[in-house]
Amino acid sequence: MSRKQLKTRWADQIDREHVLGEYPRPLLVRESYVNLNGVWEYAITGKERRNQFDGDILVPFSPEAPLSGVERQLKPQETLWYRRMLPAGIRPETGRRWILHLGAVDQYAAVYLNGELVKRHLGGYLPFSVDVTDALKSTENELTVQVRDYSDAFYYSRGKQKIKRGGMFYTAQSGIWQTVWMEQVPENYIADLSVTPLYDESAVRVKVRTVSHLHDKGQGERNAGEFTITISSLDMQPIQAEGIAGEELVIPISDPHSWSPEDPFLYDIEIQAGEDRVRSYTAMRKISVEKDEKGIPRLYLNNRPYFQKGVLDQGYWPEGLYTAPCDEAMVYDIQTMKDLGFNMLRKHVKIEPQRWYYHCDRLGMLVWQDMVNGGRDYQSWFVTYGATAMEYFHLKMRDSRLWLLGRRDERGRNQFVSEMRSTIHTLKNHPSIVTWVIFNEGWGQFHANTLTQIAREMDGSRLIDQASGWFDQGGGDIRSIHDYFFPLRLPRRTEKRAIALTEFGGYSMSVPGHHMYKKVYGYRIYTKKPELTGGYREWIEKEVIPNIANGLSATVYTQLSDVEEETNGILTYDREITKLEEETVRELNEKMKL
Repeated sequence: MSRKQLKTRWADQIDREHVLGEYPRPLLVRESYVNLNGVWEYAITGKERRNQFDGDILVPFSPEAPLSGVERQLKPQETLWYRRMLPAGIRPETGRRWILHLGAVDQYAAVYLNGELVKRHLGGYLPFSVDVTDALKSTENELTVQVRDYSDAFYYSRGKQKIKRGGMFYTAQSGIWQTVWMEQVPENYIADLSVTPLYDESAVRVKVRTVSHLHDKGQGERNAGEFTITISSLDMQPIQAEGIAGEELVIPISDPHSWSPEDPFLYDIEIQAGEDRVRSYTAMRKISVEKDEKGIPRLYLNNRPYFQKGVLDQGYWPEGLYTAPCDEAMVYDIQTMKDLGFNMLRKHVKIEPQRWYYHCDRLGMLVWQDMVNGGRDYQSWFVTYGATAMEYFHLKMRDSRLWLLGRRDERGRNQFVSEMRSTIHTLKNHPSIVTWVIFNEGWGQFHANTLTQIAREMDGSRLIDQASGWFDQGGGDIRSIHDYFFPLRLPRRTEKRAIALTEFGGYSMSVPGHHMYKKVYGYRIYTKKPELTGGYREWIEKEVIPNIANGLSATVYTQLSDVEEETNGILTYDREITKLEEETVRELNEKMKL
């Protein structure tokens, strides 16, 4: 099949010595930071270990991505090896610890330092860390990472990746795809921070977790569990409070300044625990479902009705696949959608580096965060044609028929629950995230009501869309509809949840010179910008705007950018062309409101 390799405007600006060098964890920042991105050695083998390496790879771009310099598909039966020497400054030091962080490694990773296994991790989308102090030498230190990736050949979480890509499924990628970094901490240090806005109480709830190696050595904690927190902003006097690690602390904030897409106001946080000091931030923001003056359940932001107009965001890049070429590229996507009048992005079956969420926090973009789907092959006839028909006629099906949805494996179900918990724990401090989306279109779905309860217990401050598209089990806060082919029919007025059109559109237009493949995938094909814009306008004016009065509270258009064969983006895959007429999109977004 003929293929044109595309790249964005940022691809040629990459400095191989300083790749994605920004601090990778904006919600827990300390001064010590060593970025390990850059040129590593790599090898692809069978199961055996390789002492000879095949060449260089640019981390954190996966070997399948052009920016890695490798462009080779890792197969399920193969093993990928990485190796590099740590910088000379990373050495054992009395009273200090070294923590190694890996943003994401797809799917299974075993981490070795100087030949000693220091960490195993399963799951291709979440960050993990390990204290490597005891394995460090005072001379040279060799870091090795072993990777296996089954992609869609097993029940592990995989998102939109497929070994045989095509249509709405994309090139599978593997290995390290987010920043690798290290930091030095004191023997007692702040390991975790939870900050929850209590909007109606004009307060924030804080919980700090510390790790003490002094205690491990039998020397006692020496008040290591105490911390001091300072909350400040440009328009208030700093608030200082003291707390005990592991215990909740509620801090009042007088005359709080609300966060919204129109006014993304952030409060600065600084925490001191012994010798350790970290910086973070938070926002005063509340998301809820309430009945409006007509008794219709609506999405409310900060106790006011707020219509959410969103875009489906896959987070793929032609030169980096899952990995954006730079911070500026991520900001471009968010800001461009904001400039078009959208106020929400649905991050689709992918977890981004935490800097992406930071930019949504500071720029003012609501986020619906999908969990990453998994399971064995779904019965495609059932989760596409059958499900679409059932949705149109409002027919229900229990999600306990696990074989139809690829979820017979108990270990796979347990792994999904574990990763859902980790996703919420990792991202819950980001004020931009307002909704957790547990399942999408039945892909690997099982026992959605049970998982909704687990998610609710972990985070009661956000909404839950338990089943985006179809196979709704009646739980969560949102009745979630996908509609690409039929006139929009909302559920009956007896529905107690807010109603959202969480996927629609998918209108396709291939732009010569900005399309990767000859084959075009989309739900309605156009050839010219005015025609595409006309189709978009017709749907919004005929189906969306009239239904707002009937209870529609949010929309999600498919999609932000083209991805490979799927040419239904507002932007081309290389982010060079906006395919819809911008003024029309802004005009229609202005009309979609409560």
